[in-house]
Amino acid sequence: MSTAEASETAEARDPSGRIKISSPRQIPIVGVVTEDEEVQGAFKSMDLNRVIRLFEETGKDDLEERQLKSVKKLVQCYQNGFPLRDLAQIFKILNLCAEKIKTQPHFIEPAYNIIKLCGLPFLKKKASDEITYAEDTANSVGLLGDLMKIPNSELRIQICKCIIDFYHAEPPKKHITGYQQASSSYKIKMAEVGGLAKTMVQSLELLENQLVEKLWVLKALQHLSTSEINCTLMVKAQAASGICAHLNDPDPSGQLLFRSSEILWNLLEKSSKEEIIQQLSNLKCLLALKEVFKNLFIRGVSHYDRQLRNDILVITTIISQNPGAPMILLIDGKIILALFTYVKKPEKHKILEWSAAQYEELQLHAIATLSSVAPFLIDEYMFYTGNARVLEFLTWCDNDDSFFSHGNSFHGAGGRGNKFAQMRYSLRLLRAMVYLENDTINKDLCEKGAIQQLIGIFKNTISKYNDKEEAILLEIQSDILLILSGLCEYHIPGKEIFGTGGVDIILHVMKTDPKKLQSGLGYNILLYSTLDSIWCCILGCYPSEDYFLEKEGIFLLLDLLALNQKKFCNLILGIMVEFCDNPKTAAHVNAWRGKKDQTAASLLIKLWRKEEKELGVKRDKYGKIVDTKKPLFTSFQEEQKIIPLPANCPTVAVMDVAENIRAKIYAVLGKLDFENLPGLSAEDFVTLCIIHRYLDFKIGEIWNEIYEEIKLEKLRPVTTDKKILESITAASENIGKMVVSLQSEMIESQARQDVQNEQKVYAKIQATHKQRELANKSWENFLARTSNAKTLKKAKRLQEKAIESSRYGERPPNAIFHRTDIKGLNATVPFGGVVTVESTPARLVGGPLADTDIALKKLPIRGGALQRVKGVKTVDEPKKSEPT
Repeated sequence: MSTAEASETAEARDPSGRIKISSPRQIPIVGVVTEDEEVQGAFKSMDLNRVIRLFEETGKDDLEERQLKSVKKLVQCYQNGFPLRDLAQIFKILNLCAEKIKTQPHFIEPAYNIIKLCGLPFLKKKASDEITYAEDTANSVGLLGDLMKIPNSELRIQICKCIIDFYHAEPPKKHITGYQQASSSYKIKMAEVGGLAKTMVQSLELLENQLVEKLWVLKALQHLSTSEINCTLMVKAQAASGICAHLNDPDPSGQLLFRSSEILWNLLEKSSKEEIIQQLSNLKCLLALKEVFKNLFIRGVSHYDRQLRNDILVITTIISQNPGAPMILLIDGKIILALFTYVKKPEKHKILEWSAAQYEELQLHAIATLSSVAPFLIDEYMFYTGNARVLEFLTWCDNDDSFFSHGNSFHGAGGRGNKFAQMRYSLRLLRAMVYLENDTINKDLCEKGAIQQLIGIFKNTISKYNDKEEAILLEIQSDILLILSGLCEYHIPGKEIFGTGGVDIILHVMKTDPKKLQSGLGYNILLYSTLDSIWCCILGCYPSEDYFLEKEGIFLLLDLLALNQKKFCNLILGIMVEFCDNPKTAAHVNAWRGKKDQTAASLLIKLWRKEEKELGVKRDKYGKIVDTKKPLFTSFQEEQKIIPLPANCPTVAVMDVAENIRAKIYAVLGKLDFENLPGLSAEDFVTLCIIHRYLDFKIGEIWNEIYEEIKLEKLRPVTTDKKILESITAASENIGKMVVSLQSEMIESQARQDVQNEQKVYAKIQATHKQRELANKSWENFLARTSNAKTLKKAKRLQEKAIESSRYGERPPNAIFHRTDIKGLNATVPFGGVVTVESTPARLVGGPLADTDIALKKLPIRGGALQRVKGVKTVDEPKKSEPT
C-alpha cells in the first residue's frame, strides 16, 4: 500500500511519540466514501501499514480501543472482499489480533469478522495479480489452519466455513469499480500451495471432545480431500489413522461416520494406496472399523446404512492386503468359517431373515472378502475344506438351474438374471489361492478334479456368450486360464490332465478376430492369459504339443506375431523358442505363409529390423553394420557409461539380452537352420548375416565391458591375460569386418541381378513394340490390297510366283494335281484350299429333332453309326410292377 493515496502531506513524530500532521486538514485512517462512490461500489484503500504500527505500539491507555476501532473500520472498508495486493498486510493484522486474544478477548470479534470476509472472492486490479501475489496469497490462506489453535469455538467454526466457501464461492454484493473477481479455482490452488490441508488435519488433535467443531473440521477436510495435492499433504499428517481411529466416537447426528468414511475413500483414490493401508494397519483402527461394521450390520436399516456398511467392509478388505496388518482377530473369531457359510447355493423352502437381493449382496461381499483374507489364513482355509466348498459352488454356478439374481450391488454388476457375478468372484478366490504356489492347495485342487471342471466351465461360457455380458465373460475366461496355468506350471500330471480339451479352448481364443483386441473389453487380458497357458499347460507335455501342432497352433501363433503388436511379441517369441525344441515344429514354421506370401523367417527378420530401429542401433541405408567394434550397441548403451559393478550384478550388455526380442529371434532362427530359410529377399539376407553372428557379437561385447571395467578400476592384468583380452577383442572386430564384407558382396550381387532383370524387362518391351510394328505393317498391306486393284494384282502375282517356285521342276509320275484357286471367284483377299464336307445322312441320326441324349440309352448290338431304336429302356428307368 502506498501512503500517498491517503494523504498528500508529510508526517512526523513529536518527542512524545504522537503523530504530527503538517497539513491544516486532518486525514482519517480510513478513506472517506461518498454517497456516489458507495452506490458504484468503490472504496479507497486504507493505510494498512499505519494499522500495523498501531498494533505494535504498547503502553498507552486508549490503545486497545483505538486498535479495535481501526480493525472495525478495516472490516467496513473491505466488506466486499479483499484485494490480492492488500492480502499479506490484512493477514498480518489478523495474526496480530490472534496473538492478543489470549489476554484480550475483545479481539475475538474483529478476528472473526476478518475471517468471515475471507470467504468472499478475492479481488484483482490487473489480470496479472493472481501470479504476482500468488506467494503472499498462499501464505495467507495457509495461516487459516494455524488459527485453529485459538481455543474459541465460534472462531474455529468460522474458519471451517471460510474454507468451505472456497468451493462454493458467491459473487460480491456490489461491483467494485476498477476491480474484478479472481478465478473461482484460485483460492483452491492457493490452499494447496499453502499446505492448508495438513494444518487442518493437525487441528483434529485439539478437538478430542468438541464434537460440533470436529464435525465442521471434517466437513472442511471432506472438501479439501477432493484434490490429489491436498490428499498427499493429509497423508503426510497421518490423516488416515487419525480419522479412522475415531470412527466409532459418539455422534447422534451420524455425520462423523459419513464424512470420515468419505475422506478415507478420497485418500485411497487420490494418494498412495500403500501408504494409507500402512497407516490403517494398526489394532486401534481395525477395532474401530470392526465396531462400526458390527453396529451398522445389526442396527442399519436404511439404504444409507447399507452403503456405509459396504464401504467399511471394502476398506477392511483393502487393509487385509497388507501382510503386516494385525488381522489375527480373524482366526479367533472363525471368520473364514463364517464367510464360507455364504459360499453355497441358496436353499429352497428355508425361511431367511434376508431378502433375495440382500442375501445375494452378502454372498458376493463374503466371497470378495475371502479373496483378500484367505491367502493369509491358509491353514484355516484348508481346515474348513475351502477348495471343496468353492468347487461345489462353481458347479452350481455353471449348471442351468433356474436362478434370478438382482445384480444391484457393487459386486453384482453384470450379473442380473444369471450367476456370472457369483462365478466371477469364486474364480477370483481360486486364483488368489493358486497364485500362492502352495503345493498342498494346488495338489488338493488337482485331486478334486479342478482342471477338468474349469475346462468344462470355459466351454460352457463360450456357448453362453452374448454381447450384453461380454466384459464379465471375458474376465471369467481369463481367470480360468490363469488358474489352469498356476495348477499346471510345475505339475506334469496336471499338464497331462489338461490334455486335448484344454488345447481346444486355447485354440478357440487364438482364433479371435484381431480387431477385437482394440475394443477395450478385456480381449487383450484374455490373450495374455492364453499365451501364459500355452507356456504353462502345453509346453513340456509332448502329447499336448503334438496335438497343438496338428491343430495348426503354430500357424495361429505366427498370425498373432504378424499383427506386430509389441506387447505380445516377446511372449510369443519365448513360446516359439520352447516349441522349436520339438522336432516337428520346424516344418510347421517353414510352411506358414502370411500376407503377400510372407514366410516365418521373413517375418522374424522384419521384426529384428524394427526392433533395432527402435533401439537406435546404427545401420546404413542398406542395413549393413556401421561400427564393427560395437555392431549391436543400442542408443541407450552409447549414452550409458560403463561403471564397475559387483560380479553378481548384470551389466548393461547382459541386461540387453533380456530387455529386447533380438536374442529370441536369434534362438528361433538358429533352431530353424540359418542355411535353409525360404522366402527371403536380399535385404533379409543382409540382416540375416548379423543375426547369424549375434552370439559372437554379444560375447565380444561382454568381454569388452570386462576389459573397460578393469581399466576403470586401474587394474593391470598379467601379460598372458592381457594378450587373451586383446585377441578376443580383435577376433570380435574381425568377425564384424567379415560380416560387413559378406553384406557388401550380397548387395553388389543383388545390384547386378537387378540390372539383369531390368535388361530382360527392356528386351521384352522392345519385342512387344517390334511385334506391334509388324502387326501395324501387315494391317497397312491388307488395307492397300482391299482399296487398290493394282496392288491386289501385284500381291497375287507374287503369291503365284512363290507357289510356283516352291514346286518341283518336274511332276512325278502318277501324281494328282490340285488347283490352288477357285475358278470364277471374285475376292479381294488371298484365299487358300477349300474342303467340301457332306453332311451325315438323316437316316443315321434320326433327323434334327431326334433325342440327342443317347449316352443314357442302351445301344443295340449292331454295326454302323448310332441310330435311334424304339422300345429300348434307359438304364435308370424304374421297373414297373406286374399286375397281380
